[in-house]
Amino acid sequence: MFSHSASRCSSAAVPLLEPQQLQRQLYRRQSQQLRFKQELLRCPARDQSSKSTCRGIHTEPFGQSVSMFHSMYAYLSHLPRLHALGIAVFAYVIYYLIQVVKRPIIACADGPFKQYLIKKMPTLENKYWPTFWCVESRAQTVLASLLRSKSLPRVNYRREILRLKDGGEVALDWLEEGCDERAPCVLILPGLTGESQAEYIKCLVFAAQQAGMRVVVFNNRGLGGIELKTPRLYCAANCEDLCEVVHHVRRTLPVDCKLGATGISMGGLILGNYLARKSDEARINLSAAKIISVPWDVHKGSASIEKPVINNLLGRHLAGSLCRTLRNHLEVYRDIYQDSEIDIQRILRCKTIKEFDALFTAKQFGYAHVNDYYTDATLHNKLDHISVPLLCLSAADDPFQPLDAIPIKAANQCTHVAIVITARGGHIGFLEGWWPSTKDQYMSRLFTEYFTKALYDEDGEFERASNKMHERFLAKKTMELTASLNAPAAAVLVDKLEQHKLKLM
Repeated sequence: MFSHSASRCSSAAVPLLEPQQLQRQLYRRQSQQLRFKQELLRCPARDQSSKSTCRGIHTEPFGQSVSMFHSMYAYLSHLPRLHALGIAVFAYVIYYLIQVVKRPIIACADGPFKQYLIKKMPTLENKYWPTFWCVESRAQTVLASLLRSKSLPRVNYRREILRLKDGGEVALDWLEEGCDERAPCVLILPGLTGESQAEYIKCLVFAAQQAGMRVVVFNNRGLGGIELKTPRLYCAANCEDLCEVVHHVRRTLPVDCKLGATGISMGGLILGNYLARKSDEARINLSAAKIISVPWDVHKGSASIEKPVINNLLGRHLAGSLCRTLRNHLEVYRDIYQDSEIDIQRILRCKTIKEFDALFTAKQFGYAHVNDYYTDATLHNKLDHISVPLLCLSAADDPFQPLDAIPIKAANQCTHVAIVITARGGHIGFLEGWWPSTKDQYMSRLFTEYFTKALYDEDGEFERASNKMHERFLAKKTMELTASLNAPAAAVLVDKLEQHKLKLM
């Protein structure tokens, strides 16, 4: 009786399970099985049978990846923050030393120019160490501009207004304080909307002054605070104004004073086109030349600067500067283009450089299309015509010019052109050191090192190298013309070559 009552109590205490409760128990069992499988993947292995099971799982690729990911996650999640920071810094140091710090590439034909540069310019043989915490190209570009603008004082130039043949005017800003009477001079051409007080121009001006060289900065029409006298601005493909400026500067300087020239960004395009199109004239007036961060292929440069997002923001800033330049001289254009197809108000709303060039620059200089203008301004296919020793500085990560547009192959076949390519540097950046110094930077150091050796030339070695380069240049042109069966032109070059040899004797 007691057992019967106990069984009745037991049955009353454990009622029949409802369907929902059965589903819950089934879910719990499935969860336990899933956790058991995960434990197997972790391979706790207490006995021989579990070890063999784990081996079977880890031989599968999926099991290996899951186990490795879980182990890495477990390690990193329990890692102290200080240790994680140390690992991140260590990894960045390794990346910096392997991928960032590199010796620059020198693209130049084997011959007198390359031999001279390697012998006389130790900077080219050393590695370029970009600022450790600022190696990204856009960061270098923007930070370099900010640091120079904040730290470099205003330059007290002596201004000269040069009236051009067509009635236009340009400003030439001279800095000659503390220079010897026979000190060489460097003519500097700023970039797209730059002028003599631009931060990157002052960086080069102070570097030249410390080396004892004269400096004259050529401000394009409408820039540098000069009123526009004619309805014409400037463009990268036109070097007529530069021709007049070079002749004037050459006449102004003492006869035995050597003259060099350097162009930055678009100023490099103008200078490069002058050296290629006026080859003989340039050789008579200039002893050496240098260009920095030039957009070699203007088509690719234009496409690169319009890439989203940061490149496009930089491009919009430059386009806004172009519009402001035009707006400052609006009175000159308003009457001229009032009844023409050129819509000035539409031009003033341009958001990209290419849009501005298409609506204004190309039309003003007589090009049918903006692409025709860019093709005419491009330099990479004109290097063979240059007969003045030209040193070029470009960064492989320049946001305004992709690496594949730098004419490395063409430079390797040129007698007078050497392109120095750094792994980093951005556009007119080239910062270096833990805290970038505005007084001693890679760009300005290479500038002074090249021009002091080339223009002072105390031992005459640069002049001898230049003569050998020109001899090879004439011989190469003679062979090319002979191969093309242009006998009269080849005969002229042969005469030039013989005259050149007689001068050297």
